Amino acid sequence: MDDLRTLLKSGDLPGAVRSLRPRAETLPLAELAQAVRALAEAAGFKDLAKAAKTAAKKPGEPQALYDLGYGCVEHGIAFLAVAPLRAALARVPDSRTLLAELVSALEDEERHAEAAALLAARGERLAAWPETYLLVHHTLLAGDLAAARAAADRLPAPEDETWQGAHARQRRMLARAELAATAGPLDSTDLRGWQFALTGTLLGTLSPYGYDAGMTGRYAFLGDTYDTCRHGLARLALALEATGQRPGTVSLLPGRSDRILGLAAATVLGLPAVPYEPTRPDTLVVAYGLDEADPRLRERADGQILYEHATRWTSPPPVSADFSALQAQFVTEPWQDDTRPEEEIARDVAAADPAPDTGDGATPPDTDEAFRACAAALGPGWLTGPRDRIRSAGPVHSSRFA
Repeated sequence: MDDLRTLLKSGDLPGAVRSLRPRAETLPLAELAQAVRALAEAAGFKDLAKAAKTAAKKPGEPQALYDLGYGCVEHGIAFLAVAPLRAALARVPDSRTLLAELVSALEDEERHAEAAALLAARGERLAAWPETYLLVHHTLLAGDLAAARAAADRLPAPEDETWQGAHARQRRMLARAELAATAGPLDSTDLRGWQFALTGTLLGTLSPYGYDAGMTGRYAFLGDTYDTCRHGLARLALALEATGQRPGTVSLLPGRSDRILGLAAATVLGLPAVPYEPTRPDTLVVAYGLDEADPRLRERADGQILYEHATRWTSPPPVSADFSALQAQFVTEPWQDDTRPEEEIARDVAAADPAPDTGDGATPPDTDEAFRACAAALGPGWLTGPRDRIRSAGPVHSSRFA
């Protein structure tokens, strides 16, 4: 606790939170509750501080442990909720409320295999809704398509219409996963296959750096370049050709970076650029990033294709793109200090080298021919259904900055 107090005294609240991660499930519950109380008081979370104070005094009481865990989940520190919720569930093993909250904490931490195992251990006692639905969800996000399909086959349609949208989304995910399994291995390294399965997004490129050092096709930090932007547009053109999609226009979103990339895309594809309208059909909507996407883009207009250059995989956008050029945790735009008119910068992007970056030499080949074949195989399931957000990075793990 000394290091925690030191960090809090210095005003480093994020550092104090990080200091607890290695010990979050080994500290005695009373000590953990005391640590959470200190964090909560420093952050001004009075409700969590009160729950932590009670749990520190009564570390064997299920309700106190539940309140502590619930508060941690609600305040975005779910990793500190796992131990108290697990202890509470051990004391009240038939509690559906405790089970649901522990599964929620594990989901926030993307510990999907653990969540699935916890649910599966209930066996025939597992209720259909929402527990078996969650079993399918976490089994799929853990990368076990066969087990997810087997569990889904046992899941009846929900009687409560509240769950109907989630059920439909899950069926779409399973159908895309089965299609992706015909186009690639759909294993723990198949980033393109799993991205398509979970979100319907066709991933244009894989990072050529650090593949075998924990990145598996994603970027952690990317200093973006005109060439990288141009390569993404080249892969988009290949995907359109392979799937027979022919948008008639490029729609320009209002953001400066969106407009630059949209104007470049219009030049590369030989299409007219038009202002963005949510319901415009047969158009390519181009975004540099979708972190602040128009929520109306979740529903697909006829023939509309949504392109995103850089997807923040550690914090997925509210709307999933139909095509993403790359995935990165942090990106610096290549024109961030360039004050020239958007049209001039766009011309430079369109004229940039579309060849891929050769990288560090340790990344498996990702040739145009292989990408074209993959896009053609996934084409029948592409551009179908709403653009659902999936908060998890899925079964393919990548290293990330803390």
